[in-house]
Amino acid sequence: MRAVIQRAAWGRVRVDGEVVGEIGRGLVVLVGVRRGDLPEDAAYLAKKTANLRIFPDQEGKMNRSVREVGGEVLVVSQFTLYAETRKGNRPSFAQAADPDLGRRLYEAYVERLLGEGLHVETGVFGAMMEVELVNDGPVTILLDSADRTRPRRG
Repeated sequence: MRAVIQRAAWGRVRVDGEVVGEIGRGLVVLVGVRRGDLPEDAAYLAKKTANLRIFPDQEGKMNRSVREVGGEVLVVSQFTLYAETRKGNRPSFAQAADPDLGRRLYEAYVERLLGEGLHVETGVFGAMMEVELVNDGPVTILLDSADRTRPRRG
């Protein structure tokens, strides 16, 4: 699984012009699921998301998590995070999970965030969505659950 995490002053998602999820200060998270991903991938990403220290402390250093600052999380499914573009100019989505697995692991990720004590809003899985946010910093972090099993270099 992959998550693009953006520290946000605020964020919202619309479906058919209607706001379906909205947050104030917190994180806007775009989540993609790959073929072969497991519930352990969702658990890993949720724990990392909840504990990622990307909010400033009293000295202005990124040293506080979304939980520590009382922030909220807006989670939006985005299968295009697994776009393959090495051949040609039209992306292939062969690595993206099928909709059933994608939905199950997306929902597992959201449930894990809720279990971490976070206020979570969501988009609508599989829908065409308009996502708005003010990226604070800007701070954008890419997490990949493959990192949990990949050996460290150097």
